[in-house]
Amino acid sequence: MYNQRVGKVFMHIDLDAFFASVEILDNPKLRSVPLIIGTKGERSVVSTASYEARKYGVHSAMPMKSALRLCPNATVIKPRMKRYHEKSNEVMAIISSFAPGFQQASIDEAFLDFSGMERLYPLPGKAAKGLKERIKSECGITCSIGVAQSKFIAKMASDYHKPDGLTIVPPNREEEFVDKVGLFRLWGVGKSMQEALKSHSINSMETLRKYPQKTLEGFFGKSAAAYLYNASRGIDPGAFQEAKTHSISAERTFRYDIYDWETLEYFLLELSEEIFYKSLDEHMVARTVGIKIRYGDFSTYTIQETPKDQGIYSSDDVYRLAKRLLKRKDIYRGVRLIGVFISSLYRGDEIEQRDLFSEDKEKRRRLEKEILSLSKKGDYVMRARRLDKKP
Repeated sequence: MYNQRVGKVFMHIDLDAFFASVEILDNPKLRSVPLIIGTKGERSVVSTASYEARKYGVHSAMPMKSALRLCPNATVIKPRMKRYHEKSNEVMAIISSFAPGFQQASIDEAFLDFSGMERLYPLPGKAAKGLKERIKSECGITCSIGVAQSKFIAKMASDYHKPDGLTIVPPNREEEFVDKVGLFRLWGVGKSMQEALKSHSINSMETLRKYPQKTLEGFFGKSAAAYLYNASRGIDPGAFQEAKTHSISAERTFRYDIYDWETLEYFLLELSEEIFYKSLDEHMVARTVGIKIRYGDFSTYTIQETPKDQGIYSSDDVYRLAKRLLKRKDIYRGVRLIGVFISSLYRGDEIEQRDLFSEDKEKRRRLEKEILSLSKKGDYVMRARRLDKKP
């Protein structure tokens, strides 16, 4: 543990197998059963898997057919994004009450900046333990927490002893920690980058650190070289910078690079619902929809669209625009991360501009509110598009 406070201190809180954990909380009979969140459609993919299912090799973004071949006795549950959003809000309220430096990274992840909180929390490790205990006792689910001087190291630390783990990386021990993690478990290094590294006989952090950044640029390109050069030394490469303008966003990082449209569109749908229901809770309407893509070579791009003369009044609106934006990007380089965001937000619940289609927009927004309300009451609600949606 930290014996004294030195510089910045960040925590990364990661809710363990969150969607599966919520289903188990609502139905304790599912505990200790291999559980897969997704649908059984012909082209469906796994959204989340419980740790019991992961023992069989099941992971998110895997084709459902492959997952059921690996784990034929798994129980498959259709996603309930509204319920997960409700439970996420409960947990995030607890996390944000611990320190003012709160940044929600996704429905099941958040960062806390404890810098300047020495008097209230002289030992960050003790604070992290208290936070874990409070989330478990009040919300009924476990989380894993990483504590470090940068968001990047804290993020990897939270994954180091999953589930229900607590990993603390003391100051000036970051390089030692990434060596323990290992080159091929380094956050963001996917299968294609692993193969690229191997092709240059780079199989360890120590070997990677021998190369100057310019040499790495010749091997892997500028973005990947900068990322690898800094990450291998335990230096934050800036992968988790907070957006400068207010927006509502969510993203998914994949274990393997994704090359097909249908899998990406499946997660766009999930993310679109996630951020839209958050905007409903906050009584916000967006004018702009955007997507974020990170490729296997670490290059990252955002693209956005602001429809003329209309706001974003339903998750369908978000998803439709996100899909359109995705079609403008090349996915054949392998997508490592996909994200959706809404911005240009204003407070309100009603249609901003009346036009020929206002009545239809209002009906859709009322429907979304009713679904969210029913979910908060514990009722099971799912749109038909979820039942047979091509991923």
